[in-house]
Amino acid sequence: MFLALPGTIPMAGAALLLLVLFHRDDGPDAAAAQVSAVGRRRAMVFQVKVAAEAARGFLVARHFLAPARSLAGGPDAVLEVIRKLGSIQFDPIAVAGRSHDLVLHARVAGYEPAWCDVLYERREIFEATNKALSFVPTSEFPWFRHVMGRKGPRFHGGILAENAAVAERVLGRIREEGALSTLDFEPEHGASKDWFGMPENVVRAVLEASTVMGVIGLARREGNRRYHDLLERLLPAELLAQVVPEREQLRHKLLSRYRAHGLLGAGGAGGTFDRIAPPRSTPERTGRNELLEELVELGALVPVEVEGVRGKRFVLAEELALLQAPPDPRSSVAFIAPFDSLLWDNALVASLFDFDYVWEGFFPPAKRRWGYYVLPMVFGDRFVGRIEPRIDRDRARVEVLNIWWQDGFAPRRADGFVDAIRDALRAYLRFASADRLDWAPHLTAEKRLFLTGR
Repeated sequence: MFLALPGTIPMAGAALLLLVLFHRDDGPDAAAAQVSAVGRRRAMVFQVKVAAEAARGFLVARHFLAPARSLAGGPDAVLEVIRKLGSIQFDPIAVAGRSHDLVLHARVAGYEPAWCDVLYERREIFEATNKALSFVPTSEFPWFRHVMGRKGPRFHGGILAENAAVAERVLGRIREEGALSTLDFEPEHGASKDWFGMPENVVRAVLEASTVMGVIGLARREGNRRYHDLLERLLPAELLAQVVPEREQLRHKLLSRYRAHGLLGAGGAGGTFDRIAPPRSTPERTGRNELLEELVELGALVPVEVEGVRGKRFVLAEELALLQAPPDPRSSVAFIAPFDSLLWDNALVASLFDFDYVWEGFFPPAKRRWGYYVLPMVFGDRFVGRIEPRIDRDRARVEVLNIWWQDGFAPRRADGFVDAIRDALRAYLRFASADRLDWAPHLTAEKRLFLTGR
């Protein structure tokens, strides 16, 4: 049975007709049947056109930044963000706060890093490689069994085969003693290399490989230290028993990247689609382009043309209404983490927001335009500048090393901005467990203007 769903969509001065034809099959393998029957499949989506202003408002709103730090609910609000975005990238660098903490601080009211620990304890999030090491809702575990790890399952399977005795000892102790970390074992060095080409602790490599191969999982974190336990002790038996075809897993992971960003193109940017599939299909592997076509044909994604942006973009079907009518910009300021999914597509950020952003953490100091760990600032629906904070935990202080404003942006004259950034700085002090804000000597004007009272 085929259903036609016509509708008129008012969009920034243009009335567009959206027509979706999709196949309905109530059998247990409906989705698989739709995808495999390529010749019989029928789907047509007239591409939606949207103004740049609407696209900006949409992205800020669907990222819970309109206004910033407004999602209430403690750990439950954190879980809502992770479920909405599909995953949040983890990174241990903590000079201004760890990346995932900064992502959540920008969105969740009164965010505390311990709330992620609560979700671990409740078994509502787990870690998986999704673009990079990321927090993912536990309910989606069956769709992440086909994992890649840093170097792919073949590499990690080889690690276990080459170090079978070490793997047996490590898993034996975990089985008997419960969750353990790398520090609970004597280090053993072998031929495997870490990120910097140095011999890696084989115990660490075995723990990572066993995680990639689905034998163990992350039980908890203490700071950046990971504790691993057997997967059957971490997840419900019914979740572990759920089997999802590999092709469907790949399609789900591809969709998760579109969930994380909101308006990606087909090609991605900066490794956005890493560890899923190559662009083109081969006899051995399904390509990313084919998976994307299936997501459009199944009605999960809708093609979008954005004013002033090159190439086709894709929006989640359930977010089309928000794209049609985004809320008005709010006078709030958010500090955006370098690995925030909002920044994944630098070219889109440049063309849509007129903001040139590249994380310079790996650049030699002499080649940095801005700084080592710089946070873009969003005000309303615009990127207005950059701030470089440092958290001095020993002295309970936050140091502002530098601020850069976008050309043409005058903080004093921007309606509502001074109060908004004062609120953002107060919130950041709470987040950092700091009671004092120290400004670099050359930021005297900003210090006077943004005096927070702490």
